[in-house]
Amino acid sequence: MTMPTESPTLTASHPSWGPMLDVAVREVFELMLSCKLEVPETPTDGTPDITAMVGLAGQLCGVMSIQCSRQSAGLMASKMLGVEPEKIGPELCDAFGEICNMVAGNFKNKIAGLSDGCLLSVPTVITGNDYTLYPVSDSAALEVTLLFENKPIVISLQIHS
Repeated sequence: MTMPTESPTLTASHPSWGPMLDVAVREVFELMLSCKLEVPETPTDGTPDITAMVGLAGQLCGVMSIQCSRQSAGLMASKMLGVEPEKIGPELCDAFGEICNMVAGNFKNKIAGLSDGCLLSVPTVITGNDYTLYPVSDSAALEVTLLFENKPIVISLQIHS
């Protein structure tokens, strides 16, 4: 692995990172799930009960996460695997984690100098909604909320410099 000599700006407030995250998510969903995501017209409600997380380490350190309902994650898995939603079983978590992994990889490749300078962890998937995530981030999260099949999904990037 080669490391670039210059480090990119490592703050969530970087003005181009929000749109880059949005594009990275949309590209993965269009390519892997053959669907377009929509921007909610009004604030969304609903309690997510599944979360996929991928750690980033190197020139950019942090955690990328996707939160949604288990039903939405099951639909994502069915689209990704090409099977009926009711036939999705234990592979739901693997597929959902892999979607998060692809979004994180696509995002880091959009930032100059990060492609080889940032590694991704194996995805982790948490089910249920009775937990609190305490990130060790020293900046505000970069967050995008989109609609997948009319249900909200929240994509978040917590950055620790």
